[in-house]
Amino acid sequence: MKIEVVRRRFAVSVALIIIATVVAFLIAPTTHNGVAIAIVLDVAVACVATLTLPGLRSSHPVVARAALSMLGVVVVLFVAFFLPSASDFNLATGAAMSIVLLGLSFLTGASGQISLGNSAFMGVGAFTMAIWANHHATTPIFITLLISVVAGALVGLLLGMPATRLRGPYLAGMTLAFAVAFTAILGEFSSWTGGDSGLQLPSEARPPHWLVSLFHSGASPLTTSTLWLTEISIVVAGVAFFFMANLFASRTGRAMRLIRDNDVAAELVGISLPRARVIAFVVSSAYAALGGALWTLIDNSVSPPTYSFALSVTILSLIVIGGIGTISGALIGGIIYAYSTNVISWIVNQTGLNPQGNFASQLNGIIFGGLLILTMLFAPLGIAGAVRHFWHRARNRSSG
Repeated sequence: MKIEVVRRRFAVSVALIIIATVVAFLIAPTTHNGVAIAIVLDVAVACVATLTLPGLRSSHPVVARAALSMLGVVVVLFVAFFLPSASDFNLATGAAMSIVLLGLSFLTGASGQISLGNSAFMGVGAFTMAIWANHHATTPIFITLLISVVAGALVGLLLGMPATRLRGPYLAGMTLAFAVAFTAILGEFSSWTGGDSGLQLPSEARPPHWLVSLFHSGASPLTTSTLWLTEISIVVAGVAFFFMANLFASRTGRAMRLIRDNDVAAELVGISLPRARVIAFVVSSAYAALGGALWTLIDNSVSPPTYSFALSVTILSLIVIGGIGTISGALIGGIIYAYSTNVISWIVNQTGLNPQGNFASQLNGIIFGGLLILTMLFAPLGIAGAVRHFWHRARNRSSG
């Protein structure tokens, strides 16, 4: 019976792929655009067909997560193609921030360790990206991103080893000290980091010519560059979410949650607390470094004031608002951060505030602080937790 269902789904999927390909070539202004749209639609159909296979999530959960991640990436890439360059820039920034939030969600939400130093870990990845690019300009972007991830992981390892002896406010204090001292540390190595002025990338990231002719026919150079950076950020975020989803569901993820809930019970079942806590720090710092490296790539520059302690507070607020310890919470927090600048600009324009005034400059922190208070009052588990709660209630009512 199950084989018959699979065959039927396969036949329907093939028919939908053929229809999607024909429609893509009919609506596209050029053949190149038709090929691009057809690829996107065909991949989306294949992912949906894979996700709807009976018993896939229970028998092959990794395949299901891969299909879901690929579907999300393809849909967002398709939407980004039609957005203006300013919206693409916000989307790329939000994707980078969601990666950082994902790492903190694992560290604090899964393992129960409090960290206030994620802005410094982001800075490690950001400056590694800039320094490496200035000395090795021909290195491919994805290799440079991997180097930044390794640098962040090493710093997380160095900080995580003494952190195994600390808990609660003492651990938060240590990471706070690292975040506060980070800008001063950068100043001591001004010959490498550029001091207070920071560093500029040697050249702006540009897509390869074959990709320009295939996907961006007729686009302006600015739009092409912005869209290319957006595509890189979305693809990297999709890969990061895929690996984190598997990590959450793995034996290591279950061990982290047991440590968070009851570390004595975790030790009794043979879990090494120091090793697990160091792993959590390494993963979180690697994700933060990846997000910081993407920020440098998007902005084409990096400066120490960007990675101050205030950014750590913003990161912590966003993950609490989105839903700490959840994959979707990191995504929600990234979306909020991506378009917070537009909301603030709208408020300033509507209220007639002086954009250069003190109140307008602090409006970002005021809004995030207000959202954090409202979240703690009305949705202690964050937006993701509240949505899940109402969804379960609605299902229980319908089944009852």
